[in-house]
Amino acid sequence: MVEKNQWLQTTLQLKGSVLASIYQRVLWCGFFGFLISGLYYLKLPVSQPILGSVIPSIVLGLLLVFRTNTAYERFWEGRKCWGSIVNNVRNLARQIWVSIDETSSSDKEHKIRALYLLVAFAVATKLHLRGEAVNQELENLMPSTEEFIKLKIMNNPPIEVAFWIGDYLQREYSRNQINSYQLTAMQELLNNLVDNLGACERILKTPMPLAYGIHLKQLLLLYCFLLPFQIVESLGWWTGLIAALVGFTLFGIEAIGLEIENPFGYDANDLPLDAICNTMKRNIDDLISLTPSMRSRQNKGVGSWE
Repeated sequence: MVEKNQWLQTTLQLKGSVLASIYQRVLWCGFFGFLISGLYYLKLPVSQPILGSVIPSIVLGLLLVFRTNTAYERFWEGRKCWGSIVNNVRNLARQIWVSIDETSSSDKEHKIRALYLLVAFAVATKLHLRGEAVNQELENLMPSTEEFIKLKIMNNPPIEVAFWIGDYLQREYSRNQINSYQLTAMQELLNNLVDNLGACERILKTPMPLAYGIHLKQLLLLYCFLLPFQIVESLGWWTGLIAALVGFTLFGIEAIGLEIENPFGYDANDLPLDAICNTMKRNIDDLISLTPSMRSRQNKGVGSWE
């Protein structure tokens, strides 16, 4: 019973649907179909079933399927990139917290700053993909106001944050707080973060070819225009309703492709980037509350093997 209610609730849900973006075109299809019904009722020669062969339904269907599949592929690739960002942030944060030794009172503070820089990288990536300037959310993760001001003038803030993290790792290696193997492993994770940033930028800056989008829209418009002439003889006054339903189906499929091809925005169908970043922030807070045991002895022992 619960599943039945949820199914019905989802079916009638407007938030997240494409109805708001296509209803005007659907109404025009219905109105035009009703107009053709009126002309047919007045005995005008508007019934032309032969027009059904102008645009084969299978051709239009294949074009729409390709459009939707391509858009979903971009959406899924974006989700995989952000999943990889989450995993790399967790792994790098864990290695920093456990592996880097604390030989002075300020070492722990520096480690905490580095961990929050990892979250700052994710937040900066989110803002960068949305074309937004750095804001208060990012300022709260910065070690100081000076770094935050630097980010404001950067063309690519995530790259700057990644540079600060890499600089911290190299500095700790110079102080013999980590060995070369640990440094290499951490830098590899950091490189993965930058690779994920590049993959998201590729999705964002590689739109659907313009010619394909134009041609698909032209075919949709032509098909919906010719449809009432094909069916009016069989359906009579029902032509407008059926034309509107067909328009709802076809324009809806196209709108879904447009909706999901850029998954980094604020729409209901976009990736929940705010929730993902908040989850990473909570993970870092939980990690900082833990106290690694025997860290100094293990690090010094590994260092003596080199």
